Amino acid sequence: MHARSREEAHRAATPLELFFDLCFVVAVAQAGRQLVHALAEGHPVHGITGYLMLFFAVWWAWVNFSWFSSAYDTDDWLYRVVTLLQIAGVLVLAAGVPRAFTAGDFRIVWFGYLVMRLALVSQWLRAAHGTRGAERRTALRYALGVTLCQVGWLALVFLPPANAPWVFLVMGALELSVPALAERERQTSWHPHHIAERYGLFTIIVLGETVSAATVAVQSALDEHHDLGTLLPIAAGGLLLVFAAYWIYFAVPIHLHLRSNRQAFLWGYGHYLVFGSAAAVGAGIEIAVEQSAGRAHLSTYAAAACFTVPGALYMFTVWLIHSRHQKRGLAQQLVLPVSAVLVLLCTFAGHAAVPAAGAVAAVTVAVGVTLTARQGTALEEE
Repeated sequence: MHARSREEAHRAATPLELFFDLCFVVAVAQAGRQLVHALAEGHPVHGITGYLMLFFAVWWAWVNFSWFSSAYDTDDWLYRVVTLLQIAGVLVLAAGVPRAFTAGDFRIVWFGYLVMRLALVSQWLRAAHGTRGAERRTALRYALGVTLCQVGWLALVFLPPANAPWVFLVMGALELSVPALAERERQTSWHPHHIAERYGLFTIIVLGETVSAATVAVQSALDEHHDLGTLLPIAAGGLLLVFAAYWIYFAVPIHLHLRSNRQAFLWGYGHYLVFGSAAAVGAGIEIAVEQSAGRAHLSTYAAAACFTVPGALYMFTVWLIHSRHQKRGLAQQLVLPVSAVLVLLCTFAGHAAVPAAGAVAAVTVAVGVTLTARQGTALEEE
């Protein structure tokens, strides 16, 4: 196993990577489903805390695989088998999400994570075997760091469930520090265009899962003969925001910004909020449907916030780590932050919060397109 070149032309995601992403979204869906149940039952602190913890586990395992594959994907039979083993691990983790959420039992989640991490460690050891010098030491540091962190996660199994948030804070910080420590001597040869494409594809898949969850919620309400006139505005508003989320993310190319580890790692780590908020938008739509059907133990404004808060967080985070690097002029820079505030204010629209936030998102796209077109015209005239 030898490192791939960062200058490799036409580097694109492989079918195996796409398969990997689709299987990972199963765990994302499980976390989102448990978030909906907790919020609908009136347990927001438990639901949000559990969602953030379990989503971190899924997201970080995906991140580890994606950056490794960008640098060392050989696509031979052994690489494929180990990747399929990682997929099996995430499916085990997904199966343990409900028990971890409801009972604080992380044993199945930990075991699924163990399967994924041991497979990743074997990949790093294989990379170390095929290299020398600083590159070999980098691979060995990764293998050691991942192994030690996996041992640290045992605290979730042996400590009382009440300690789980603190364990996640400590272990999450240690996990995030592994790449910086491992690559302090030599940077791995991840491919900027490939990494940008991988993150973009996973964004699409998460948004697709959001649409799927919302569709099931609306269908369930229709099966119970709830008023179509109430459900249609929720469905339309949710769809508008999801469409806008797609448009906003892919409005600018980002691979040219990913020139160093510092820039790329900040951008990549920030996607925890991008992916997490995108998936939570689907949960928010489901909560809005539950509220309209009278099945949610939440106030109207609390139910509205379940949709508007992740929607606003998505817009602001995409601007902060992604879009602002390509925006020119104060007007373009302000579009997404101002829109995020307006989406948040839609919370006070109560029952009309979802369609109102969807309308704001649609206007955001229209304004962004208009400003970009005007800038293009001005440059042509110059």
